[in-house]
Amino acid sequence: MTAYRVVLLRHGRTASNAAGIWQGQLDVPLDDVGVGEAGRAAQLLASLPPARIVASDLSRAAATAAAVGLASGVEVETDAAFRELFAGEWQGRSAAEIQQLWPQDHAAWRSGGEVRLGGGESRSEAAVRVADALDRHAATTAGGVLLVVGHGGSMRSGILRLLGVPDGQGGWLGRLRNAHWAVLVTVEGRWVLESWNASAPEPVEDAVRGQDRGVD
Repeated sequence: MTAYRVVLLRHGRTASNAAGIWQGQLDVPLDDVGVGEAGRAAQLLASLPPARIVASDLSRAAATAAAVGLASGVEVETDAAFRELFAGEWQGRSAAEIQQLWPQDHAAWRSGGEVRLGGGESRSEAAVRVADALDRHAATTAGGVLLVVGHGGSMRSGILRLLGVPDGQGGWLGRLRNAHWAVLVTVEGRWVLESWNASAPEPVEDAVRGQDRGVD
């Protein structure tokens, strides 16, 4: 690995996040709160500065990355490997609806079990996809900071894999909030989590309205 630090930023809020709707790989844009969140994060993260910015190609992540790119003068690259977990039939549904229609799978998911979400992708499959992409982009970044903009569920799974933690045992890590980020560094050739859920200051009203309840 040649990037000395990897910053993983979750996209800003969407209307589906605010309503508690599972998005998965549906292409849902940022809402007005999310645009503001992306702008505040961009002003702070531009000061790193990032050597490269790579984003999921879904618009909510790409737009968040574009804000950082504009603030830092760095061109944004996209990679579909950083998309959210594909949640199959669960996509576009509320947690309550999913719990009613798929009670066993939903309970298994909540307890950290290996479940193909709505017949789609499992945590472990997403973890391999994202971790491999992180390794690949870190190895091709010539020093400096690699900024990756993606999604809470898939990035969390990828991070746990890089740390050597089975996804089902990673409940201690919690969820990555909208427009918050994690920082990975290497120590003696191993990945180490340096920071989790870091953020830019936000207005009180946005902090209250910005609470998301749905899967990224």
